[in-house]
Amino acid sequence: MTTIYRGAAVHDGTGAPPAHRDLVITGGRVAPAGHTDQGARVVDVSGRDIIPGLIDCHTHVALPHLDAHRLMNTPLSHRFLATGRTLARTLDLGITTVRDAGGADAGIAMAVADGLVRGPRVRTAIAMISPTGGHADPWRLSGTAARWLFPLYPGMPDPVADGPTGLRRVVRELVRAGADVIKVAVSGGISSPRDDPRHCQLRQDELTALVEEAGAAGLRVMAHAHGPAAITAAVRAGAASIEHGVFADEEGIALMAEHGTFLVPTLTAARAFLAVAEAGAAAEPGLLVQAREAVAVHETTLRRAMEAGVRIAMGSDSGFSPHGGNLDELEALAQAGLDRAQVLRSATSAAAELLGADHEIGTLRPGMRADFSVVSGDPLDFATLAGRVEAVYQDGVLVGGTEFTGRNDNGNDKGNEDLA
Repeated sequence: MTTIYRGAAVHDGTGAPPAHRDLVITGGRVAPAGHTDQGARVVDVSGRDIIPGLIDCHTHVALPHLDAHRLMNTPLSHRFLATGRTLARTLDLGITTVRDAGGADAGIAMAVADGLVRGPRVRTAIAMISPTGGHADPWRLSGTAARWLFPLYPGMPDPVADGPTGLRRVVRELVRAGADVIKVAVSGGISSPRDDPRHCQLRQDELTALVEEAGAAGLRVMAHAHGPAAITAAVRAGAASIEHGVFADEEGIALMAEHGTFLVPTLTAARAFLAVAEAGAAAEPGLLVQAREAVAVHETTLRRAMEAGVRIAMGSDSGFSPHGGNLDELEALAQAGLDRAQVLRSATSAAAELLGADHEIGTLRPGMRADFSVVSGDPLDFATLAGRVEAVYQDGVLVGGTEFTGRNDNGNDKGNEDLA
């Protein structure tokens, strides 16, 4: 069955200006313009724009919020069920693929793929590898483990490891558990109390072993890295992306540009952490200082990276930032100085390239999977885009919003179809 979406301005995801042309879908793939079949269904989307399915390269779909008290008193089964709601909300934004940066096990990705829940395709790191005392080590000064953020259970390996041998082991355990990407905390974090985000917490031989082991399984590495030494070490080891990169210096930025390493800035993450604290959630004073320091310099760092030619991919850090607010990251990138067409690319073709999936998603070229959204108004007005996504499609199938009235090429009308 062929469907022709007619009358819209089509943004193909490559950064080219939008073109008023037919978008032809057949067999769940984009077909060449002009291709048609007898009996093709024609859908009038005049006055609207079509954009590729968006890709969020840094999410935590299984982390509902940052309220520690609530998390400690919420059964794990409740969190799993809440993840279904989060996935549906994310899909309704026009996000058709996510790269989860920790917390979503392989079962969550399978549930989406099998149609048990409605959501974007999930590529998951499962858990973030961390050294002892590092960003993802849950131990606190009281001697207890803060497992309420990311509990351990069957299918969720313990990601704390040290030394080249230990890191190889945990990579293999994550591969065994179904990871699609390997994430590692190379530096401390903004939200963890016993490490400094500027410090590098892994040595070069450890990172080299980790990246080599991931590569042996055909997986890329996403490196949580805030400080200069951590960024430099991760790039030299061969990480595909630097997550956050708040305090990157000139050497790290130059290395990223030279190696083709992506930066996933997550500009909204530290701001969201501060907003949660200001709303009354418990937070240690030192963490608030770290978050304010990050917010103060992050945009400047991003501009320097852009000027140096570092490739940018969009990641919202949802879970640490509010679910449903993922597209706020697009407006934050634009406000930081990215050209708006470049911002759209960061969530489409550039993001697909980072995921190693640019042969299937990220653009609306012939042969690509038919992931796209129909939107009213200007799709580059990111501040209001979330409220203007009218219909979302994966593989040419309506998965969110409302289907538009269509007709067969013999003129017979096809009725509207709603999807809650």
